[in-house]
Amino acid sequence: MPATSPAHPRRRRRTNRLLVTAAGVLTVGALAAAALPGSASAGEQGGKGQGQGHGHQHGRYQDVQLLSFNDLHGNLEPPTGSSGRVTELQPDGTTKTIDAGGAEYLATHLRQARKGNAYSITAAGGDMVGASPLISGLFHDEPTIEALNKLDLDVTSVGNHEFDEGAKELARLQNGGCHPTDGCYTDKTFQGADFPYLSANVLNEKTEKPLLKPYWVWKKKDVKVGFIGVTLEGTPNIVSAEGVKGLVFKDEVETINKYAKELRRKGVKSIVALIHEGGFPASPNYNYDCDAPGAGDGISGPIADIAKNVSPEVDALVTGHTHNAYVCTIPDPAGNPRMVTSAASFGRLYTDTTLTYDRRTGDIARTAVKSANYVVSRDVPKAPDMTRLIDKWNTLAAPIGNRAIGYISGDIVKDGTESPLGDLIADAQLAYARTLDPETDLALMNPGGVRASLTYAASGAEGDGVVTFAEAFTVQPFANTVNLQTFTGEQLIQALKEQVSGSNEAAPKILQVSDGLTYTLDLTKSGADRVVTDSIRLNGEAIDPSASYRVATNSFLAGGGDGFTTLGQGADDLVGDDDLKALEQYLTANSSAGSPLAPPAADRITIVR
Repeated sequence: MPATSPAHPRRRRRTNRLLVTAAGVLTVGALAAAALPGSASAGEQGGKGQGQGHGHQHGRYQDVQLLSFNDLHGNLEPPTGSSGRVTELQPDGTTKTIDAGGAEYLATHLRQARKGNAYSITAAGGDMVGASPLISGLFHDEPTIEALNKLDLDVTSVGNHEFDEGAKELARLQNGGCHPTDGCYTDKTFQGADFPYLSANVLNEKTEKPLLKPYWVWKKKDVKVGFIGVTLEGTPNIVSAEGVKGLVFKDEVETINKYAKELRRKGVKSIVALIHEGGFPASPNYNYDCDAPGAGDGISGPIADIAKNVSPEVDALVTGHTHNAYVCTIPDPAGNPRMVTSAASFGRLYTDTTLTYDRRTGDIARTAVKSANYVVSRDVPKAPDMTRLIDKWNTLAAPIGNRAIGYISGDIVKDGTESPLGDLIADAQLAYARTLDPETDLALMNPGGVRASLTYAASGAEGDGVVTFAEAFTVQPFANTVNLQTFTGEQLIQALKEQVSGSNEAAPKILQVSDGLTYTLDLTKSGADRVVTDSIRLNGEAIDPSASYRVATNSFLAGGGDGFTTLGQGADDLVGDDDLKALEQYLTANSSAGSPLAPPAADRITIVR
């Protein structure tokens, strides 16, 4: 959809919405943080369900509530295991774990939070879909789009996972219509999203125009707030090549600054950037004080650098991608305070931010901004409309999802540098690959492709220890294939070093390895040296740089994804079946009710810290 396309025909006719298209350029001056008069304070930060900053409903200043979340990934039902919990810091310094998430609860919390806020916007930071559980992923995420419509989402940026099935499928999620291969799932045609997806930095390679709208403006009476949406520039490195074919991903900062100028030219001076890129907080607790050590000291990673360089014309940054929780103040290039937020992932949190709008200037009084993350706890009533939606899609998915495919004796978790579940998946791919080529030597699995743990406790009526197809689908939802390639020993060593060098040096991506492959990872060293070359063994024997090795990976890695360029250079390619099928076959062959599979020991990589 070009940037100048008309508003979506099925958009809700709310009086507080106005779609503005892009055009024009204007040089922008520095944005000064507008201090409020002494008699017009921003108000105290409200509690959950009360909103924040209710002091300015008339006169010069108007409080605008911004509710936001990110990285939902189709988690309509409450996520399980560690994916469904958050850690809360208590006043006495101890921590408390809270079960969180689920669209039925998210809807209730958001609706409660909006009460008493006449000026309220709900925005998201990308990855609403993709890598989704079976209830959504089986239906190409139509259920999640329907749920977001019911949640009254106003706008979202695209994330990298919105490109998992390519630009055409993303356009279908926006515009509606039945799936080109699977058709319609119900007797009603899929209507698409009634909120705009924004993709300012994603360009059509041929036209050099944004794939979707670059920005959108919310308007109610005389209050206007513009939203610019971008995803991380490195999306092509973490999405299959087919998913981003024909697209160009531009620098996040340059893009945001460009469109901030255009919004200013159109008279929109209050601007929020929705950025699907994130950071790493100093604490795992969702409610830690990010600013306690000093402004910005509580967060590191890509978003810290982005925040320091995005134009002062932008008043707040809603971020995502890293699945972390933070509410931080990072000064803009002019030295003014600016809020940077992220609400973890899977619908476990939402952020409530008060933007105090100055009617005289049309800008946000930056010093009055208040923000906090709140838990989507499960101690509130379920939203009945969400329950009905989940029941509808679960009924359609049940014949496939409830089927038992294996048995486990305990939780098989995805956490850790080397995880038990990562090892299990690598073993499953090796076993499957050997049915295609008995000479297959080893298998490698990317950690980001393991989306959830397998939990011993039953998720439904299947019973404890039973692994259902739906649970396995949640673990591996990408529909990658198992690919076989031949590499030299030298290439194999290089691929292992790429885990901790090049684009992966700052944030290593440690491959999960099949049984028989062992090596030492020395984290006291730097760069490629962290992989100790002479420690690499296959079935006890050192890797011969000049010998050939047959290696199984998924199609994402076989395309050079996640910065593993060497894995995209193999020979004698052989493409197998779906990687989920490989996991299913392995569980079925190696477990039973009387002899469940035990969690792997995760002892193939020796880690020196």
